[in-house]
Amino acid sequence: MDYICVTSLNDLQKYLNGAAIVAFDFETSPDDEYRNEEKSALDPHKAHIAGMSFSVSEGSAIYVPIAHKTGKNIEKHDELMKYLQSAIFENHNIIKVAHNLAFEAMFLYSKGIIVREPCYDTIAAAQLTLKSKWEFRSLADSGLKLLAASLFGADMPDFQTVTGGRYFDELYPQDYETIRYACADSDYTLRLYHRFNDWFDRFLPKHRYIAEKVESPTSVYVGIMKYNGIPVDRDAMLKKQAEAEEKISSLKAEIDEITNGVNIGANAGTSAFKQYLYQDLRLPVLKTTEKYQEAADDQALLMLRSWCQKNKPELVRLFDLVQEYRKWGKLKSTYIDGYLEHINNATGRIHPDLMPLGTETGRFAARNPNLQNCPRKDNDPIGVRSFITAPEGKAILSLDFSQIELRVGAVYCRDEKMLETYRTGGDIHAQTTSIIYKIPFKEAADKNNPHYKEHRTIAKNCNFGVFYGLIANGLKRTLQFKAGLKTTKEECENIINNLKDGYPGLAKWQRDTIKTAANTCYTETWLGRRRYLIGMLSEDWGKKSFAERCALNTPIQGTAADILKLACGRIITYTADT
Repeated sequence: MDYICVTSLNDLQKYLNGAAIVAFDFETSPDDEYRNEEKSALDPHKAHIAGMSFSVSEGSAIYVPIAHKTGKNIEKHDELMKYLQSAIFENHNIIKVAHNLAFEAMFLYSKGIIVREPCYDTIAAAQLTLKSKWEFRSLADSGLKLLAASLFGADMPDFQTVTGGRYFDELYPQDYETIRYACADSDYTLRLYHRFNDWFDRFLPKHRYIAEKVESPTSVYVGIMKYNGIPVDRDAMLKKQAEAEEKISSLKAEIDEITNGVNIGANAGTSAFKQYLYQDLRLPVLKTTEKYQEAADDQALLMLRSWCQKNKPELVRLFDLVQEYRKWGKLKSTYIDGYLEHINNATGRIHPDLMPLGTETGRFAARNPNLQNCPRKDNDPIGVRSFITAPEGKAILSLDFSQIELRVGAVYCRDEKMLETYRTGGDIHAQTTSIIYKIPFKEAADKNNPHYKEHRTIAKNCNFGVFYGLIANGLKRTLQFKAGLKTTKEECENIINNLKDGYPGLAKWQRDTIKTAANTCYTETWLGRRRYLIGMLSEDWGKKSFAERCALNTPIQGTAADILKLACGRIITYTADT
């Protein structure tokens, strides 16, 4: 390999001059005050770039030491960053390639640099390529060293082997092993760029477009979001934590009075509590787990509560207390304790991990913590959303794509009634209420109608569920456990039939989509993001019906996700240009 260390700006410019594609990678190390803190080297608020590697051709790369504590670093550091900003990272004529681009974008953003298109994230491209006939690579399958070994037979040493427990800025930058480790990252990133694009061009050209124009700009935006984080009010969280502990303790005491101190644990899901319900109280088993054991989840307890209303009304209070106990326990453990645990001590903010390809439909996922899953205001006595507060002199804007999945569904179905409702700015839920109850639109939209709230709730659940193949039993359960409405299976069948009669384009699209998926064993979004559905070939009804539902929901959810990601790229362009 032609790997060298470069310590002059002139030599760096000579290497990069005239390149149309530049792969790059950063080696980072913690700032002095955070050197004893785990994973601080990955946090741009606590770490710095120790060095950068670049590759413009396969088998060739340079390492540029910037902040090593030993050896020689590059001269004219300020001039270096200005040059890289204008000549490389914000240059519209150069394709910038990185493996996990969000990481590099985050560190560059901390220096006021925004990676501009064209850019390319090979970790995203990896997840858009197949590892077997029917299965795309997951994030766990897409590590650089794993891919280099499996696709090129490369033997790349791991970080611990090279550093021996030290930070990267403690290594001697002119040492061959230091240079080889750093340079190999950018070299093999460039190789992956070519390998994946060749694969896309041969097998899935639309995925190349998604990698280049959707996922890669999104990676840059993810880096910016990760760096900025979420501002939170820690004092308010601590106050609510104490209130929650008091409430949970009070509920526990009431439950103990009824059960004579049965151990219910933190979530009222212990085997002792199940034994109390099904053996001591001899309540009927209305639901079982996948292993055919007595269930005690929320749905099972709601079913038992309903049974007790008729047969043992004295036990209704117990189920109300347990549900409240579980709700407060969940709110405290997930949204107070969990959020507090992830407040960054350098910024006072939460910086969650965002995964643009965290689901098979292409929708975002988040962890550490999952800030995409804040509880609804109407089911949150703590007020979790109020923990997020704007810094002084700033404001937080709440923006939303209005009914994006329903609008996407209307486009797919090409149903004239749906499309006309959206074209004229109409109320789709009132329109659906009118259809399923066969009443005039004016009556369906009348908020003073005594049935308005119930009918609208049913219409909403139909709109958001039937698009995805919801059947009568599923609608019945959804209405009972999410909306508290009791309906019969026959009523739900009638509602769904009326809906399909009123929106004829919906039923036709569903039939055609399932038929196509049965023939191809995959479904796609509008932009061509593919999801394989091998379950379409299964003789198992459960597996096949799940695959059919995926055939319906993936085009809608996935297209909505693609729209969101395209918007992320446009925001970067607009922000950088202004």
